Amino acid sequence: MINREIIEAFSQIAREKNVDRSELGEIIEMVFLTLIEKKYSDTENFDVIVNMDKGEIEIYQQKVIVEQVTDPLKEISLEDARILEPDLNVGDPYVEIIDPMSFGRRLISHAKQILNQQIMRVEKNAIYEEYSKKIGQIIIGDVHQIRRDAIFINIGKAELKMPREEQIPGERYRRGESLKSILKEAVLGTSGPEIIVSRADPQFLVKLFENEVPEIYDRTIEIKKVARHPGDRSKVIVESNDRRIDAVGACVGIKGSRIQAIVRELNNEKIDIINNSSEPEILITRALSPAKPYMLEIDEEKKTALAIFDDEEISVAIGKMGQNIRLASEVTGYTIDAIKKSDYELSESETMYLEEIPDLTEHNWKLLYAVGIETADELLNTPKEELLSIKGLGDKTVDKIISVVDEAVRKRKEEMEAARQAAQAEAASSDDFEEGELMEESPRDSNTEFSEDEIADDLVQE
Repeated sequence: MINREIIEAFSQIAREKNVDRSELGEIIEMVFLTLIEKKYSDTENFDVIVNMDKGEIEIYQQKVIVEQVTDPLKEISLEDARILEPDLNVGDPYVEIIDPMSFGRRLISHAKQILNQQIMRVEKNAIYEEYSKKIGQIIIGDVHQIRRDAIFINIGKAELKMPREEQIPGERYRRGESLKSILKEAVLGTSGPEIIVSRADPQFLVKLFENEVPEIYDRTIEIKKVARHPGDRSKVIVESNDRRIDAVGACVGIKGSRIQAIVRELNNEKIDIINNSSEPEILITRALSPAKPYMLEIDEEKKTALAIFDDEEISVAIGKMGQNIRLASEVTGYTIDAIKKSDYELSESETMYLEEIPDLTEHNWKLLYAVGIETADELLNTPKEELLSIKGLGDKTVDKIISVVDEAVRKRKEEMEAARQAAQAEAASSDDFEEGELMEESPRDSNTEFSEDEIADDLVQE
């Protein structure tokens, strides 16, 4: 059954939606099956064939020839069948051709609505398929809607969502503004695809480096680890696979040109570029920039480090709200604790002698002194068997002494820890940062220039 009018009407809708002709044919077939079900309440014995090239829609209804019809949808009388084909007999199959226009204008109009819905579904699926393949890529689009909890970005027919938590704190966006972000996630829900982009994700920083630094893009230089507090500070560990190329210098660029471009894009976020090292002491020292530790105590097995700083540098080491030391810990993989040199020296000088422990009797500590055990550490590190060999000390007495000393040591540690945390809190809340350490906020489109000295001294730790 040729009906170019219907095909053309549907094709016009498809062209507006940029739907492929072959896909449109499948949609039209599904639409007419829907109409058949609406009109006949069944599609089991119906076939719809759509030929887009010829402009044909053919609808066939399969029936069986019977003497007396009991189900008009599936049966036809022998008398009616022989009107068109005289040679047919009872039990033979019979194919009836149905004119698409027989559904009436109202159903055809309904078919167009169904077609629109199906085309929208195809469009949404196509958008999802396209963007699910671009996860991790830089996306550039125009801001078209700003809400309290998210902004929405248009790229062609796709709408991308940037939730508040994926935005750089302090940034202000304008409708129509062109914005870079990284495609983080694509989810196909019942209402269509939800495409999430981010400017706060550490991978956005990595991709910006890849775009600005050819040596990173071609893997001559590798980014080993990134720790980021969006809008404030990031620490990036880099390593060169070519001894002739300085990883930090390549990332900074001539007169800081490369790093400046990244810093501007990130709303003047400070970036510490750190040369990688297999030596934990060197790596941790570099990661703590702009502060320089006076001394480090590192436990490689527990992945912890105690960094001792000159008293006047402790606030810089800890950073605003603990930011610097937290990022250094994250980027190195070590839990780093910071302490002032004066506090460290004081704690080192404080050795707990047994005679200072109130709950330990004079008789007992004198017995211990007699065999050379004078401090709490010495006692707790002495095997119980050796303590039992001391004349005048029984099993219950030894257990009591160990318990009393252990409790005294625990209390002393708690007191020292509380004092240290109080000192850190005081340092963290202090505004006594080095000049230029904290960069003033400026609009995203700021033209602030960074001098070569600022790049070398303030942004980079070689």
